[in-house]
Amino acid sequence: MNRIPMTVEGEKALREELTRLKGVERPRISQAIAEARELGDLKENAEYHAAREQQGFVEARIKDIEGKLSHAQVIDITTITKTGKVIFGVTLQLVNLEDDQEVEYKIVGDDEADIKANKISVNSPIARALIGKEEGDVVVVNTPSGQVEYEIDEVQHV
Repeated sequence: MNRIPMTVEGEKALREELTRLKGVERPRISQAIAEARELGDLKENAEYHAAREQQGFVEARIKDIEGKLSHAQVIDITTITKTGKVIFGVTLQLVNLEDDQEVEYKIVGDDEADIKANKISVNSPIARALIGKEEGDVVVVNTPSGQVEYEIDEVQHV
């Protein structure tokens, strides 16, 4: 399987979620199942079925996170020498050449992407258009509303 690029923060968040799922959620659900079993007939026991369903979701998420972490390629951008080139993990300042509006994005892994926090996936159209470019370059990005020209104002390794 291919390596999954991930920032240090993304790996930390997944490990924290995994710890919470294994240490808090699993025991809580096991307790709920045990209590529901004590109520008797399992065929018509809604609490039992709800707890079993929740258990399935938690176990699937644990397996998913463990798989991602086992294939993760954690990239600490702060240890990479700044060259002005756009690479995975950088935070960039872009200027929309149409309206001079500035925007800041951090290029992260798929699981870390959060447009509200200005974190875009390395596989998004805008990130794919920016990767490999340098400060001062003008980049044309194809968006659903048409082409947008951005100038790369600054590349930061934070």
